[in-house]
Amino acid sequence: MAQVGLQALSLEQKASLLTGGGFWSTVAVPEAGIGAIVLADGPHGVRRQKHGTDHLGLHHSEPATCFPPAVAVGSSWSEEVASKVGAALAEEARALGVDVLLGPGVNIKRSPLGGRNFEYYSEDPLLSGVLATAYVRALQAGGVGASLKHFAANDQETERMVISADVDERTLREIHLSAFERVVTEAQPATVMCSYNKVNGIHASENHWLLTQVLRNEWGYTGAVISDWGAVRARPAALDAGLDLSMPGPGHYSTQALVEAVRDGRVEESAVDRAAERVLALIDADSRRPAAPDLDAHHELARELATECAILLKNAHGTLPLNRPASVLVVGEFAITPRYQGGGSSHVNATCVDVPLECIEAHAAARGTALTYARGFDTREEDGDALREAAVRAAAEAGAVVVFAGNPETEETEGLDRERLELPPAQVQLIRAVAAVAPRTVVVLANGGVVSLEEWHDDVDAILEGFLLGQGGGAAIADLLFGAANPSGRLAETIPHRLKDTPTYLSFPGEQEHVRYSEGVMVGYRYYETVGAPVRYPFGHGLSYTDFDVSELRVGVDGPAGASVAVNVTNTGTRAGKYVVQVYVSTGVGPVRRPERTLAAFTKVHLEPAETRTVQLRLDRSAFAYWDLPLARWVVPGGTYVVQVGENASTVLHEQLVHLDGDGVQPPLSLQSDVSEWLVHPVAGAPLRDRLAPLIAQGGPAPLDDSDMMRMVGSMPMSQILNLTGGAIDGDWLVSLLDDSDTQT
Repeated sequence: MAQVGLQALSLEQKASLLTGGGFWSTVAVPEAGIGAIVLADGPHGVRRQKHGTDHLGLHHSEPATCFPPAVAVGSSWSEEVASKVGAALAEEARALGVDVLLGPGVNIKRSPLGGRNFEYYSEDPLLSGVLATAYVRALQAGGVGASLKHFAANDQETERMVISADVDERTLREIHLSAFERVVTEAQPATVMCSYNKVNGIHASENHWLLTQVLRNEWGYTGAVISDWGAVRARPAALDAGLDLSMPGPGHYSTQALVEAVRDGRVEESAVDRAAERVLALIDADSRRPAAPDLDAHHELARELATECAILLKNAHGTLPLNRPASVLVVGEFAITPRYQGGGSSHVNATCVDVPLECIEAHAAARGTALTYARGFDTREEDGDALREAAVRAAAEAGAVVVFAGNPETEETEGLDRERLELPPAQVQLIRAVAAVAPRTVVVLANGGVVSLEEWHDDVDAILEGFLLGQGGGAAIADLLFGAANPSGRLAETIPHRLKDTPTYLSFPGEQEHVRYSEGVMVGYRYYETVGAPVRYPFGHGLSYTDFDVSELRVGVDGPAGASVAVNVTNTGTRAGKYVVQVYVSTGVGPVRRPERTLAAFTKVHLEPAETRTVQLRLDRSAFAYWDLPLARWVVPGGTYVVQVGENASTVLHEQLVHLDGDGVQPPLSLQSDVSEWLVHPVAGAPLRDRLAPLIAQGGPAPLDDSDMMRMVGSMPMSQILNLTGGAIDGDWLVSLLDDSDTQT
């Protein structure tokens, strides 16, 4: 049944389209040929609820493949991995009758304690934005709309529905909006989901600056803005701010509020029309292609992708892969009850789950390796002493021990932030006790956000950080442990020594319904590298079972605000592997404090033994720009930049200096600007010096360029100098110099 035009709908019908018709669907208007569409949670798996409705993952959902969550995809540093997840999800969403999938999430991991960090990619906006763009393109190419979330500055769970994220605009633009901007401008997601929290005192659902000025007017977004479930407080105010669809429903009272606001003159009917048009654009029956996904193939895909996401953090003595010990002991409850996803609204009813111990048994049997298991700990911390003692006795008899450790799901779930950085005490005691008697100890981690390794790091020989790998994680871990796959993941977030070392330690998660983003742009590795603070493992770190050599960096200037990078990468080892090329930019040019280095480009390449590939990457203006507050725009200042190829954010392999002309933008001057800013102005500077020189000379022999004198004078606002000269310098004359400058440019 074809839809009628918007003009044929009554005000009540149009307003009804702007609130959900149910918990997971929009309103249908059958008499107008308008059907409903279905939305569902699922950044890493389709959570389609047909019986029982909730937004916290408490009720049953239909079986679906649980692919690696964003924390794992971020660790892959692979656009291909993100794209394959999106494409597979599109098939399963269509098969389950889902039109819009609520994801991906691109919020920044400003603190390792963020309870929902497992749903987000990285502490870096470029890495997050590039991976999310690949995901959205693939998902929507498969006929399912994406919902980019949570817009914006929704970086904690504590008081998430009332907290005000108090953050300056430069930090917002460079860090917390940057990934959203990339996905919106490069992939045009069908919907953008506003967050629960306030941004600088205004709820995101009612934030006109966020939803209209930035998202639509600046970024050119044409899709529908939807609310997080229950995020709308005042429907007319949200509509005026730019929010189109309020979820969930039914929304009788919300509809009536809009109708009354229009009739009272508080809301223009044209605003209702614009929002209704955007919602109708989502309801396109012709795009709903049926699908019959091969769930067995998707499970194999989930396994394949998971192997690219795990990170080999430490591998002393060549402990991994396990191809030498005659016997292996597996320890830990997570080996038989795996942790593979986080809790809350993204919780997927997996079609099947690989059990790590079973997958390890298959590898051990094929190699003739004796395998035993000891539980070691209970997540409920019952019988801890007895379980630990039994594991230690078995470890003393084994050739190598693999300990599965991590955080329980109850500590990493929507609605709650973590309270500690360390592993649960019982697991720490277990790891140290086992390592004290075992010839070789490997720790496999399962956690939604980074954990401290300090209490046991030096006691063990190898650490494989799996984070949360989805339903195929058990097989992926086994393949990596025994060398059937080569680890290639890299850290997408820094592992600090202590929670006290983190840049948000004093401000996260805030107090009295406010959280200050006091770290500014110095998030994650930007902070650690800028202040020279040591970390356990830096952003971008990851080991392999083969070796790589990076050589012959070539950087060419590409216009006034861009560059091209070429570098050779050679696999110097004996087995195939994948390497992540990381390009950073370091500079001090411009009027603002810049991080010591910032990720500017990356790519992941596969190399056979002895193979060399030339990797070419382009750095556009975003790699060199900062957000200028007075100009309210991105600016690339002219000057010297250092382009670096890093093994990670701390280790620079090669670097090359380049000079960029930049934008040639002069900072705006006013009578409140410092004298020093006036004196360097290309037009106003010289005449002002001529006027100032005799006035300063009257006070003594100090010349105009005397350092002590000019440090004092140069720091004063020009308005103060005008007052002190008693009218000897005319303010109107100064302003006229700026007018002359505008005419010349």
